[in-house]
Amino acid sequence: MLPAVTATRYVTPLREGGSLPGLMEADDLGTYVVKWRAAGQGVRVLVAEVVCGELARALALPVPALVTVDVAPELAVGEPDPEVQELLQRSAGRNLGLDYLPGALDFEAGAGTVGPEPAGRVLWFDALVGNVDRSWRNPNMLFWHGRLQLIDHGAALTFHHNWPGAPAAVARPYDASQHALVECSPDVPAADTALAGRVTRPLLEEVLRQVPDDWLEGPTPDEDPDDVRERYVAQLLARLAARDAWLPGLVAAAAAGGSRRRAPRGENRPAWLGPPPPEGITQR
Repeated sequence: MLPAVTATRYVTPLREGGSLPGLMEADDLGTYVVKWRAAGQGVRVLVAEVVCGELARALALPVPALVTVDVAPELAVGEPDPEVQELLQRSAGRNLGLDYLPGALDFEAGAGTVGPEPAGRVLWFDALVGNVDRSWRNPNMLFWHGRLQLIDHGAALTFHHNWPGAPAAVARPYDASQHALVECSPDVPAADTALAGRVTRPLLEEVLRQVPDDWLEGPTPDEDPDDVRERYVAQLLARLAARDAWLPGLVAAAAAGGSRRRAPRGENRPAWLGPPPPEGITQR
């Protein structure tokens, strides 16, 4: 299971999208961006965060540490916004926390430093898990202490929102034309050689064991959590085995590249990081 912490103080809501994640302090003296079980599309988004985050970590892709955060409803009392207060109260219990990265820089601030090898590995990984939320408009990547960090995987694994239709997603092509790294000359064939053999049944089973039982939802409400875990494992293994259907398109998109479409400075910056540093200031 993921490390478990208990929230001690609710700091502020992060008003970027409908899910209203919150910045919270915990009893391990850490600070976390907390995603709520009662927000948006519910616990399946949390499952996607855990599965993708821990699979990426196992493949040596950089992601912030993940924990489960036990939240008491009393922590909502000091929040003046009734919408946020209700969300906290409905999310009492176990939620998901991502390690807060103070001083992180926007993806745009260091986009030119992403080489073909790491760019290829991120692109290959996103195609495997079907991550539709890593576009140049919303990269969901940061630079922290000079290192790329992948964040926000809740929009991946879309097949689990419609289990009966999951088989149709196995060989579905991945549209990389708007991917934030497609202009970085991603070396997708090298990524496939390096990563495909590492995605094994034992690894996926280990990743799924880190998802709490009460977050797992199958096609029927009473399905055993271990059976739901097996659904995820089988789906990802089938997706991996179907690379002949989606890998050539990924290689072609990477080869086509394109001119970088830069957003205005700070536009892609998560609100919880505050305003971007002044021009000319670099992170140490």
